[in-house]
Order: sequence, then C-alpha cells, then structure tokens
Amino acid sequence: MKQGARVVLAAVVAVSAAGGGYWMGTRKGGEHGASAMPVQSAAAPAAESKPRKLLFYRNPMGLPDTSPTPKKDPMGMDYIAVYEGEQDDEPAAANQIRISTDKVQKLGVRTETAKLRSLDRVVRAAGRIEPDERRTYAITPKFEGYVERLHVNATGQPVGKGQPLFEVYSPELVSAQREYAIAAQGVDSLKDVGGEAQRGMRQLADSSLMRLKNWDISEEQLKALAKSGETKRTLTYRSPVAGIVIEKKALQGMRFMPGEALYQVADLSAVWVVADVFEQDIGLVKPGAKATVRINAYPDKAFTGAITYVYPTLNAETRTVPVRVEVANPSQLLKPGMFAQVELPVAAKGSVVTIPISAVIDSGTRRIVLIQAGEGRFEPREVKLGARSDTYVEVIEGVKDGEPVVVTANFLIDAESNLKAAVGGFGHASHGGGAAAAQAAPAAAVGSESREGAKPASADHRGEGKLDAIDLKAGTVTITHGPVATLKWPGMTMDFTLANSGLIGNLKPGASIEFTFVERKPGEWVIVKLAGTGAARPAAHAAH
Repeated sequence: MKQGARVVLAAVVAVSAAGGGYWMGTRKGGEHGASAMPVQSAAAPAAESKPRKLLFYRNPMGLPDTSPTPKKDPMGMDYIAVYEGEQDDEPAAANQIRISTDKVQKLGVRTETAKLRSLDRVVRAAGRIEPDERRTYAITPKFEGYVERLHVNATGQPVGKGQPLFEVYSPELVSAQREYAIAAQGVDSLKDVGGEAQRGMRQLADSSLMRLKNWDISEEQLKALAKSGETKRTLTYRSPVAGIVIEKKALQGMRFMPGEALYQVADLSAVWVVADVFEQDIGLVKPGAKATVRINAYPDKAFTGAITYVYPTLNAETRTVPVRVEVANPSQLLKPGMFAQVELPVAAKGSVVTIPISAVIDSGTRRIVLIQAGEGRFEPREVKLGARSDTYVEVIEGVKDGEPVVVTANFLIDAESNLKAAVGGFGHASHGGGAAAAQAAPAAAVGSESREGAKPASADHRGEGKLDAIDLKAGTVTITHGPVATLKWPGMTMDFTLANSGLIGNLKPGASIEFTFVERKPGEWVIVKLAGTGAARPAAHAAH
C-alpha cells in the first residue's frame, strides 16, 4: 500500500514538473519573442540578397585596358575589379583623363565656356621723357676766342628767342671786321671809277662779308658795321629759340676753340616719350595711334599723344623695341629724365573664340587646354593661340565656341613632370600613338585610387607579326606587324628597339612572333617581351 502511494506520488511530481516546464517555456517565449522575430526577419533578406556581378578588371593607372580575369600591370599593380553599377554611364575615350567626382571637388576644378569676344587690349610699356631732338639747339662759335661776358649764367634758365646769351672776344673777329669795313669804304670811294679796280674792291668786300656771315654774325651787326665802319671788340651770341638752357659749358673769361658747344637750348613745349615695348607686342603697335602717358609725379593727370615712330632696332638685352610718342607740354610739367608708364590701345580685328589665359598650360614647346568632356572626364588638346588681352587669349585652332575649358587645374601643374609625359606623345607624327600615353600620366598623377603617390608607368602595347631582320649591334629589330588596337595603328613594317639583346633568344628572321612594347620617349618604341608564336614565352624583361 505504501509502495502504491509512492508510485502515485512520483507520477504527480513528474506531471507537475512537466507542466511547470511548459509554463516556464511559454513565459520565456513571451518575454523574448519580440527579439527573436527580428533576428528571423533579418536573416531572411540576407538569404534572399544576390551577390554583386563582376564585370571585368580595369587597369589601375586608368589606361583603356581591361581583363576578364585578375592580372597585374607592368609595374606589378593589381588590376581593379569593376562590379555592375560601378561603371560610368558614358565611358571615357582613350585620350581622356578620368578623375573621380570627389577629387574634382576637392581639387577645386572650375570651368568656363569658350566664347566669341572682341579682344580690345592695351599694350603697357615703361618709358622716359626726352627732349624733342628737332627742338634742341647748340650754340657753337666757329672761331677761336674768349668768353668776355655771360648774360645767361645758369643751367635750367628759361630764355626767349633772340635773348643775349654771352659775348665773346676774338682777334680773328676784329681783323675780319676791319677787313670788311675797309673793303666797304673802298667800294664807296671807287663807285665813280669804273673798270677793274672797282670790281676787285667789290670782290674783296664780298669775301669779307661772307667770312663774317659764316661766323654767324647777325645781319643787324653787319649792317651797323657797314654803315659806321667801326669794328666792335666783342660779338654777342643770342638764343636761336625760346626754351630752357639744358647745358652750359661757358665760363666767364674762358678760352674756347672752334666747334666747342658752349650752350644747349631746348624747346620743351613738346617732348618725346620713348617707350620700350616688348618684342611680342611690337607687331600690334602702329604709327599714328593714340597713347596715354602717366607720370608718378602727377598721379591724377593723364597726358595724351600720338605714336610717331617705331624704331627699327631691338635691344638684345631687354628684348624691347623703342617707340616714340610725341606729347604736348605747354605747362612744362613733363621734364626730361622722368619715368613714365605708357598705355598703347590696340584695336581688335573682330570677334574671335577666346578662353581665359589661366586655362592654357604652356610647356614651352606646346600649349595645352583641358576640355571637360563629361562628369569627371577631361580631354587634353593642343591649341594654337593668337592675340591676347589682359585676361583672355584668342584660340585659332583647338577649341570651338561653347566648349567648357578648365581654368583652374592646379593639380596638373603640381604634377608637371607627369603632364609633360602625357602631352609628349600627343600626336605621334606617324601613328597618332600618343593618345594612350596622354591619358596615362595625368591619370596616374591625379586619378590613381589604388596607389596614390606611385610613379606612373609607361603604357604597354601588344602586337603580332613577322620578324624581318635583327641588328644586335644596334639593338634593333625590324617587324612587320598587324594592327595595334591600343594605339590605333594599322599594320605596317617598322623598327623597334630591344630592351636587351637577350630577348631574341633563338629567334631567326622570318619567325612569327608575339611582342609587347612601350614608348620610352616620344617616337622611341622599345620591345620588353618577345616570343615566337606557339613557343613557350620567355620571362618578362623590364625595359628599365
């Protein structure tokens, strides 16, 4: 009986434990069901999501070279995987530079549209004030003598026309006056006597008068001498023009010799402004054009004049050509020796296609402009430039009206060496092969996402053909090859340089070959890999 009761009790406990477990499980489920459900729902989309579709592998340096399988470029860099949705809507052309939109914004790239403008401009040049050479006079006695008296005794003193400057004494002058006075009196005394004596006396009088005239004796003095017959001890020299004494060598009591300039007088009512125009601007300067002259001493005044002469010589040291501008100077504010800033307006030849000067990248041998071909894509173009204004330049060839050009491209200037590599092969004379190279270096300089700071590698190209000739001494081979797609070359026969002579191996002329080559410098094509068709390819040899 006791044993039966024990069995019943054990059964009751078991049922209770099972019920309690069920109740506890239900309670726990109620407490944590909210978090359990989201886990299940989050797992469902993960199970339903599809993996991204791999399209191809692209060249890490931005070259137009793709591969369906992973590979490395000649520099050992891994090609970058491109998945569906990561492609641009419009692929960049082979000669374009591709930069990510984020980098374009970070670099501050700004564009401006090429437009038709009238390039009115002003040629500016430094100049100096000089006296008008046609208004400058030197007072020079033609005989030996002494300065007896000075009437004008200071440089810079203004004088009027005919004003006495100085008096001179000369024994020769006194003798010539006496000779003329005697001859004149002889002519008067023999006027009633005809014949040879009268003619001889008149010839003597005429020769004496001519001698005095040659010595610059004035007509007034000669008439007084002929009338009175009295010789004067001194002769007065007068100013031939109204002006300023710009040079005075005469000293009272000094002895002078024939031909010695004692005074220089200049008429400064009009002066010359001689401007030094740079060589590249001289073709724009035409005689007769108006010019504006500004002087530091008078910043609020502008003097106008006309270009009267363009000198035929060039200063080899400054590469400038003197240009003469005549300016009226009635108030004599312009003084010889002053420096001047000269503005020479140049009329435009009409509306021309123009771009900002800042858009031009001048390498010294070529001028390049970057055209925005699309979002994050830029096309370098070689341009031919014409006239310039202060801010714009005419484009004769290379850019059309309405095309957007990059006006702030500091990232390319910073990578100047890479830019030179890009434009160096722009238009290979025979093959046009520089397009790929033109893209490579700028893209490496600014668009390499995988290895920033890495040096750009030369683009490699592949071809197939026949080995025609081998010149191991010169290190060259002649190959007749088929079309090269990466350079857009047609099939042709041409010479290549071998990176090293070991590339030849056992190959003989006439063998069918496959080869890989690069452009080491513009026009020099170097083979870095060479193998016979169908044969085991030798290990790659680096060109450098």
